[in-house]
Amino acid sequence: MSASEHKIHPDEIFRQHGGLLRMSEAIKYGISRYALYKMRDNGALEQVSRGVYRLVDLPPMSIPDLVIVSLRFPRAVICLVSALSFHEMTTQVPHEVSVAVPRGTRMPSLDIPPVHAYKFSSGAFKAGIERHQIDGVTVQVYSAEKTLADCFKYRNKLGMDVVLEALKLYRSQKKFNLEKLLEYARICRVEKVIKPYLEASL
Repeated sequence: MSASEHKIHPDEIFRQHGGLLRMSEAIKYGISRYALYKMRDNGALEQVSRGVYRLVDLPPMSIPDLVIVSLRFPRAVICLVSALSFHEMTTQVPHEVSVAVPRGTRMPSLDIPPVHAYKFSSGAFKAGIERHQIDGVTVQVYSAEKTLADCFKYRNKLGMDVVLEALKLYRSQKKFNLEKLLEYARICRVEKVIKPYLEASL
């Protein structure tokens, strides 16, 4: 049934779904392309990324880049420096959104915000995923411990200073879980690399 048969205003359909929809979702819920473009042209909607629309009268998004990337690529998982930033384990300001995708899938690409995709093996991709609701959108982010293990794996790309700062900030949050950290280190095959740093920081 279309929105008109239900007499639901397109604006209301947006509100029922957190005020943020992909064009394909809007059409599925009964909003025509014409109605969508009309709302945009009338200033009721803003286009926050290609094919993603949001009601303009909503409060500003708390973490817009993560929300937009998660809407565009729902299977991708926020990883590495972007995940460190989410968990407040870095002083780095990410200039792109780092995401993990399973090997064999198409690499996500986006101009705004820029996306850097990493291909993870099946085991490493599935381990340690947390699902957070941000601005009404489900955002997949690796847990703090899984993110640390990933950072040790990609230490040559990120730089050891970033990795060691992340370990230090993680410890300072008083939620140190050695068991979990070693479990993810095994999955990411960096157990031997990570152990000396853990022993030095204990």
